[in-house]
Amino acid sequence: MRQWSLLLLLIVSNFAYATEQHNLILFVPDGLRALMVNALNAPTMNQIKDNGVFFKNNHSAYPTLTMPNASVFSTGHVLGDTGIFSNTIYTKTMNHQAHDTNTPFLENDAVIDELEDQFSGQLMKFNALLDDAQSHGFNTAVIGKVGPTKLFHPLHNQADFPILIDDMTGHNNSILPQSIRDLLSQNQLPLEAPGRGDNGKSGNATTPGTLTNNLQQQQYFIDVTTKAILPYLKNQNKPFVLIFWSRDPDGTQHNQGDSLQQVIPGINGPTSLSAIKNADDNLNQLINTLKTLGLDTNTDIVVAADHGFSTIWKESKTSESAKQTYPDVPALQLPPGFLAIDLSHALNLPLFDANQPNHQVSNNEHPLAGNGLIGQDANHPLVTVVANGGSDLIYLDQSVDKTIIPKIINALFHEDYVSGVFVDDKLGHYPGTLTFSDIGLVGSAQTPTPAIVVNFRSSYSACRQPFTCSVEIADTTLQQGQGMHGNFNRADTYPFMAAIGPDFKTNYTDRIPSSNVDMGTTLRYLLGLTPIESTDNKTGRVLMEALRNGKEMPFSRLKKVSDPSSEGKQTILNIQKVGIHLYLDSGGFSGSTLGLY
Repeated sequence: MRQWSLLLLLIVSNFAYATEQHNLILFVPDGLRALMVNALNAPTMNQIKDNGVFFKNNHSAYPTLTMPNASVFSTGHVLGDTGIFSNTIYTKTMNHQAHDTNTPFLENDAVIDELEDQFSGQLMKFNALLDDAQSHGFNTAVIGKVGPTKLFHPLHNQADFPILIDDMTGHNNSILPQSIRDLLSQNQLPLEAPGRGDNGKSGNATTPGTLTNNLQQQQYFIDVTTKAILPYLKNQNKPFVLIFWSRDPDGTQHNQGDSLQQVIPGINGPTSLSAIKNADDNLNQLINTLKTLGLDTNTDIVVAADHGFSTIWKESKTSESAKQTYPDVPALQLPPGFLAIDLSHALNLPLFDANQPNHQVSNNEHPLAGNGLIGQDANHPLVTVVANGGSDLIYLDQSVDKTIIPKIINALFHEDYVSGVFVDDKLGHYPGTLTFSDIGLVGSAQTPTPAIVVNFRSSYSACRQPFTCSVEIADTTLQQGQGMHGNFNRADTYPFMAAIGPDFKTNYTDRIPSSNVDMGTTLRYLLGLTPIESTDNKTGRVLMEALRNGKEMPFSRLKKVSDPSSEGKQTILNIQKVGIHLYLDSGGFSGSTLGLY
């Protein structure tokens, strides 16, 4: 009888352990390259890498930009489903919160609110992570960089919000719930989030950008998290999900002034390195608070960057745009909007600035933000070019004569700054290009789907490790020598990811391909939310090999090569595969994309 009692006790104990709900923290060090994490640059992250699980073969969603990757973390679906194709997208209708443009920059709460209204509360169609977590009984909080934080719970009815604190907190009519205001006041924390100060200064063609990291703003966010939010969550006696999105090192790498007009040191100068350490210090403060509160043994911590990074490169020998002169662009460099300018010339059609209503761009001018409307009528453009750094999106009006597509592609093939062209499957097959289904851009997106995605050329400066000193052509208002991403080179597709906690293995290096889409799916699995894995590769896989008692899976490497164009151009993809799931290492033309073999 005693043996049966002992057996029953063991069964009950094992069941309790298996069903115990752990807390979950997702810490996103925006723009952190995987190979930059070591004991000197980021000691806290390095400890997690060594003592927990290090995802050594990780991948960003392409285009390798913040908002797309926030959408896959939040939903576990590929970009073809989320519709957040880039940081700046085309929306057809004007977005008033983005100063009356149909090419809004999405890192803005009010812009996302307006888009949520436009798409009837279904901007990404699939439920956001914190939405689902709340409905399953979790307390939730999201803190940090404006824009991506919002995508974890985009509904803008204040009563529906989890705890949300970002750059806009206390500003622009932002209203904090009284309970959160009380929390901040009790802990002597301001009700308004501070700005970035000098860290927000990007400089110009003759003036260096910032020489300081985002210390003040991020210290506010981590103080809010550790002094107010975590103690509050503990006292609720419910499991919680907390997202902390660190603007550093991304914001500092973009704006750094260590390397004006020079690609060396680029984003590897002292200012960028201090930004990595700033994010690491924030994580250290968070972990120490978990220990103080007794939450460390019951909390999974995932540290996952959204994308990698490269140094901006603006040289071209073929571009008509680089042959013109501009008051704010060094001679012979590519200006912001170079792709829109060059396509306007190639198609012999007027170019209008998408960010200046009805303003036709003349010679020696460029679109302010790089976004261009091509056609005789700015209100009904045939072609819209949306600038996104290392890659640009091209949208076509439904009424356009499809003969324009090969003209555009031919023009792209003749530019030395292009490396890889991808075309929406619905538009047909074009030699030299690959399709959207090849790169995860086909799905049930609510937002307009681009017709063409253009990847730009990349290489590397003199260094021992190319993936930490990559350079890329970038369609941006930032300067040569500053930082950008969005490209299909392996430096941009290789973000840092590691995890530690009760659900993860210890001292384990995961060499199997992983991705941000996978982590979006895995987060839901860890929380016991409704499973979302599909049979058509539209969602990520659960990273079972990284979890306790999980088994490793086989994977393979392959290459996909387009048919050659008449000029011999071929778009190539380096791919890894686990079951039905594809992992894109790099893409482009041979010899013009870093990491392409």
